[in-house]
Amino acid sequence: MKILKVLAKNANYSYRQIAKETRLSPSTVMKNVEKLKKEEIIKAQISLVDYEKLGYDVQVIIQLKVSKGKLFEVEGKIASDRHVFAIYDQTGQYDAAILARFKTRRELDGFLKKIQTFPFIEDTETSLVLNVMKENPVSVFE
Repeated sequence: MKILKVLAKNANYSYRQIAKETRLSPSTVMKNVEKLKKEEIIKAQISLVDYEKLGYDVQVIIQLKVSKGKLFEVEGKIASDRHVFAIYDQTGQYDAAILARFKTRRELDGFLKKIQTFPFIEDTETSLVLNVMKENPVSVFE
């Protein structure tokens, strides 16, 4: 848990830096990090990117109603689109939620028109994200 707490703050730390913060030996840190990767507790080490600075100003949440038994098929097809950064199964009126980013409204329009032609999508509801108030990895270590 000590190692995960340090990596949650900065995934780019070296084994030596993690060892210093956790008061463990670098070899212990290395063994534990490799074990965490092997067990897929650490799935990836990524950088947080400011997408607005890259021109992706249009962020949306798209809710989907999908025909019974076809949810995974539809989600798999949508997940391959480069604009989509998350898909969640959910309870309630809709079956899934898609989070996606686009540079322009025209790109968003094209994406929506494309997914609405998929045979098992019964309904969609799109919400435009106006402001991102918080977007950080959740830390359960504090």
